[in-house]
Amino acid sequence: MLPTNNKLRYQLTRHATVPILSPNIDSDWECYNVFNPSVIFHGGIFHMHYRAQGLDWISRIGYAVSTDGVNWNRLRLPVMIPENEFETKGVEDPRVTYLDGRFYMAYTGNAPYREGTEYFGNIYPMLAVSDNLITWKRIGPMVRGEDNKDHLLFPRKFNGRYCAFHRRRPDAWIAFSDDLLTWHPQDMQLVCGSREHVPWEGKYIGFNGVPIETDAGWLAFYHAADMHHVYRLGVMLLDRNEPWRVLARPRDPIFWPEMAWEVRGDVPNVTFSNCNLLVEDTVYVYYGAADHVIGLAKGKLNELLDFVVQN
Repeated sequence: MLPTNNKLRYQLTRHATVPILSPNIDSDWECYNVFNPSVIFHGGIFHMHYRAQGLDWISRIGYAVSTDGVNWNRLRLPVMIPENEFETKGVEDPRVTYLDGRFYMAYTGNAPYREGTEYFGNIYPMLAVSDNLITWKRIGPMVRGEDNKDHLLFPRKFNGRYCAFHRRRPDAWIAFSDDLLTWHPQDMQLVCGSREHVPWEGKYIGFNGVPIETDAGWLAFYHAADMHHVYRLGVMLLDRNEPWRVLARPRDPIFWPEMAWEVRGDVPNVTFSNCNLLVEDTVYVYYGAADHVIGLAKGKLNELLDFVVQN
């Protein structure tokens, strides 16, 4: 990583030098890769939903629980498998939000390419709802016919409306809906994009997990890929009541591939996160490493806010 001249630099701290979750060689559906998890802390328990690939290379979503956020017990079978025309090649990259007493999953549906759609128009930003984190009811895609993913639902409404991030390559967008079923183009707007003068963001960006609401604003984590397809993590501060307004955004990343299992894997040089949950005063950032295993990094909330504000 090339350092810049910011006043303050910051890097998340790895929990360990080894992954916290790896493929299960005894399973046909998660024996090759487990990665890109969502984790929420609810009822005193860490709940993880993760993307897995097995013998057929079709992505499914598994579920695991933990009392300490490090040691996990997995369900033997996935909790979400491809079921409709938007998911025939897999269900991917879950992001779970707890809102108004229910759990909402934003996940990516992967389907064969269709004529008449834009580049990568086979990628769909899907939504589902659950009351127990295990059985999920499909809501449907936010949009169709375009390259759109890296979406997530905010943990509160704005003027009575649902609010979600999503990505229109190469930029990050925000959208509003009355019912989660209809997302009108006029209710979407650009939040930010990659910055030409920041090399590690050179290709595209997308938001990570559910933003953390603070008195200073929404602390939002994001990922970016450079021109060599290296994935790093960054952070920014958004206005508390107008979350499409960026208040502060440092030039430096806060996390990047360093360990052998982050540099080498199914897709090398990737640290990609779908979640950044706050437990007491610590932010837990779970991430997929090289599209093969799952790692954990942590940071103190006050230190992250200081880094963003001072830069």
